Amino acid sequence: MELDFGLTDLSGTFSVLDVLLALGLALVCALVVAWTYRATHRNISYSQSYVQTLIILGMLIALIMLVVGSNIARAFALVGALSVVRFRNAIKETRDVGFIFLVMAIGMACGTRFYTLAILATLLICAVILVMHKLNWFAMNVQRQVVKVQVPADEGDHAPRIADVLIRFTEEFELISTESIRGGALMEHSYTARLKRGVEPSEVIEALRGVNAAQKATVLTGYDQTDM
Repeated sequence: MELDFGLTDLSGTFSVLDVLLALGLALVCALVVAWTYRATHRNISYSQSYVQTLIILGMLIALIMLVVGSNIARAFALVGALSVVRFRNAIKETRDVGFIFLVMAIGMACGTRFYTLAILATLLICAVILVMHKLNWFAMNVQRQVVKVQVPADEGDHAPRIADVLIRFTEEFELISTESIRGGALMEHSYTARLKRGVEPSEVIEALRGVNAAQKATVLTGYDQTDM
């Protein structure tokens, strides 16, 4: 008795070997992308779940492309089915979106059996990412701070005096928010600023406390915080 391991659908025929090869190559390429992401990630927002999702997504896209094949009707049906899915997790970094598109493209290449394209694209793009990370391309040595100043709500407009202090100690600054706190007793002004060379955050805080009736003043630098 001869067994037929060919899987036949409206778009043509692909064997079990084709399925294993497409999904296996998608897995290997997605693992390379995931390792590249892990090796080049710098911030504290690293998520193991996100990296695992990259691997799963690459294989899923390869599977979807195998299912769709060249059948237009099936492609539209799949789009309709997937449109009901809603994702509520926000992408924390723009480069994370790039990695999502990368594994999707690799999965599409594997699913449509462009195996050489998938391998070469994975190696070349991951190599470019590693080189950019190693050489720190396009970095700007500009450190910005967030300055938060609390002032009494019933003692007039403190903004001009705060601005005078920021003019003395910063290269540039911009008001980004004004918020009422403590039941309306205080107003909190938040600025983004770039301190002048040699100026310490403690100097700015001392000067601000001289114009905000000794209320709280905070200077946030990256992930470091100084307040009084």
